[in-house]
Amino acid sequence: MSAPIDRAKQAIRTQVWDLLVRERVVEPNVHGYIPAFAGAEAAADRLAGLPEWRAAQVIKAVPDRAQQPVRERALRDGKLLYVAVPKLAAELPFFVLDPADLTAAPAEAASREHAARHANKIAVEDMNRVDLVVCGSVAVNRRGTRLGKGAGYSDIEVALLQEAGRIGSSTVIVTTVHPLQVIDEPMPETEHDFSVDLIVTPDEVIECEPQRRPSGLDWNSLPPAKIAAIPVLAARATAARRG
Repeated sequence: MSAPIDRAKQAIRTQVWDLLVRERVVEPNVHGYIPAFAGAEAAADRLAGLPEWRAAQVIKAVPDRAQQPVRERALRDGKLLYVAVPKLAAELPFFVLDPADLTAAPAEAASREHAARHANKIAVEDMNRVDLVVCGSVAVNRRGTRLGKGAGYSDIEVALLQEAGRIGSSTVIVTTVHPLQVIDEPMPETEHDFSVDLIVTPDEVIECEPQRRPSGLDWNSLPPAKIAAIPVLAARATAARRG
């Protein structure tokens, strides 16, 4: 990523983090994280009322606290749930949670702490096709351009799923956010960024277009330290060198 784009993205993140703290809809130490916002449960309920949610049988979600109510609702609604391992720091980068096999109530099973202790992990290639992807955001505009916390894990997750054919143009990508996280201004994008199809807040649903997704991993955007820290990427890089 070029330095000017990186700086512009970070400026927007900081602006939104500051606004959320000032308006007291998040905890004060939100900087550097996906905001766990006031109204996250209401946003999850609104999402669960959409036809895209009702039609989805398989959901992939991020492990952030902001999306805990969405993960819980998925399990309560009987949907197969995949959750990314935090920082993708495992050879098998996703947890799999099957409502039919839960050993705890959905509220507990959906927590990332419970998943880390009890859920099985799965390779991308062994996953079912995903109907709906739930991502976290720091900021998002009405065109569907989103900013995460800046680590790039959601971009990598989507790229891995895309390469493996586990998502496609029919897969719906949604983010749940506080209304103050939705901005009207354009935001910078790069080749490896993906857009969301739906933005869900406690108060409204915003449909975005056009759909913008990478065809796969953008290796040029991945620094060596990032590749080395993510086992599934390190393994692929090693295989490519040997090949």
